[in-house]
Amino acid sequence: MKLSLFGRLAVALFASLVLGLGMTGCGGGTIAYLWVLGQQYNQVAGFKVDDYTGNLTAVTHSPFSSQGANPVSIAVKSGGRFVFVLNQGTGGSASGRGASSGVAVFSVGGDGSLTYQATYQSQGYVPQWLALDSTGSYLYVLDKYSPGYVASTNLYTGANTDGLGAITAFSIDGTTGRLSLVTNSTVLRNGLNTPFFEVGGSPFMMKSQGSCLLTVNSADNSISPYTFGTNGQLNFTGSTGNYIVSGAKTISSINGSGSYVYLTDSSANTIIPYSLGTSCTLTPVTGGSVANESGASDPVYTLLDSTSKYLYVLNHAQVTTGSSTQAYSYLSAYTVNTTNGQLTPISDAPYTVGSGPVCMVEDPTNQYMYVSNYNDGTVTGKLLDPTTGRLEALSRGSTFAATGQATCLGLSGSVD
Repeated sequence: MKLSLFGRLAVALFASLVLGLGMTGCGGGTIAYLWVLGQQYNQVAGFKVDDYTGNLTAVTHSPFSSQGANPVSIAVKSGGRFVFVLNQGTGGSASGRGASSGVAVFSVGGDGSLTYQATYQSQGYVPQWLALDSTGSYLYVLDKYSPGYVASTNLYTGANTDGLGAITAFSIDGTTGRLSLVTNSTVLRNGLNTPFFEVGGSPFMMKSQGSCLLTVNSADNSISPYTFGTNGQLNFTGSTGNYIVSGAKTISSINGSGSYVYLTDSSANTIIPYSLGTSCTLTPVTGGSVANESGASDPVYTLLDSTSKYLYVLNHAQVTTGSSTQAYSYLSAYTVNTTNGQLTPISDAPYTVGSGPVCMVEDPTNQYMYVSNYNDGTVTGKLLDPTTGRLEALSRGSTFAATGQATCLGLSGSVD
């Protein structure tokens, strides 16, 4: 069949629009960029997120070097122009930093590609986690061990002797993404500001939520609560010290949104809900701990969706039969009572994901969820039903290869 001149012009115009909008016949435009840390090869895999299908395709020049060793945490500055990758390094201990550790700063191109800028060291040892304040102006690095003080030099360069952890604060240059150390103006030693903020013993994760920064300390299953002050300062709000999570066996994660915080207890196989009050006070939600969904165990990470109506929990479940152990990884799901924070299981959960899930993100249009899987080095994509909270497989395949053992992942909806 031959097209008329008008028909040929219409087809040509449509093709031009398709190319101009970055669309194809199989999907829509790019709605987000996703970056996944690969621990095995010290790389960062970059992906474009397709609007129509949720499909992931590699960005130009992916994967990128993490510019260090053992990348464990990632943060994306609001606006999407800068990505921060925390490399834990190798051989770190309470008395020394590991090789190739530090915070690597990357600028983001309009196509989602990463360009390395510089690396910065936190003040403590064995870095664990990154968090941004709500304005995206300050970056906080959680270290398992705080530095020790050496009186002869008046410097914090000695071995840690108290077992406590530390947070290092940096201000972010909005133009270059480069970092500048923020010292602790409330704690002085010989007239000098302490270059870090001390937290509880053996911290491993923290959560920035509104005006609060909370760390989880594995030494005693406690929370160190801080409020964000002016100029990047942190103000400790524990009137009687760190908050001890009553009855906890092994706290394995912290997350939350708005007025509620959710902890997971991997040994008890429970989710522990709290309300978050003024001065970052924590109050148990009525009803207390919630049992994990049937078939799911060893919860390690949680995520509240953007509406705070649904809570998702990643699990590491291992079943041993005779001499063999098989991993079953599931994603539990709950509706959240927005009045009291209580949880109700979603009927068709838990959902299968890849082996050894670590972290989870939601795309900015609230259509898709993505899970990084450590054991098989993949990303699992899920379609989100905003009316029920249920998750389904993506229409064109839900498993995407990352790069080596995938740890955490970060996402930006735009590059401004």
